[in-house]
Amino acid sequence: MNLSFSFLNKLVLVGSPANKLKQNKKIHDYSQQVLGTDYVFELVNGGILGHMTGVGKGIQPGDRIILQQGCESYQYQVEEIDYYSDPSDMWIALLKQVV
Repeated sequence: MNLSFSFLNKLVLVGSPANKLKQNKKIHDYSQQVLGTDYVFELVNGGILGHMTGVGKGIQPGDRIILQQGCESYQYQVEEIDYYSDPSDMWIALLKQVV
């Protein structure tokens, strides 16, 4: 019994880093923000990719952003992001649509 308990503990430890990585990714909802006022978004590469400039802290590569376009909501994954030095919470990012 001790052996199986030890084995199960090791399984939990092996699985933990992957779970921790998934928990670090966030979803940022910009669907209630106003395009052109609160943020700028421009589709590129046939609509699969987009450049977005916005304001908000803590957005990192791998995070997702929800945008409203007309009546539809779309999710994009942050591929790259660069923060401005002033104001420090303003950024520009390359986004990829999640399908």
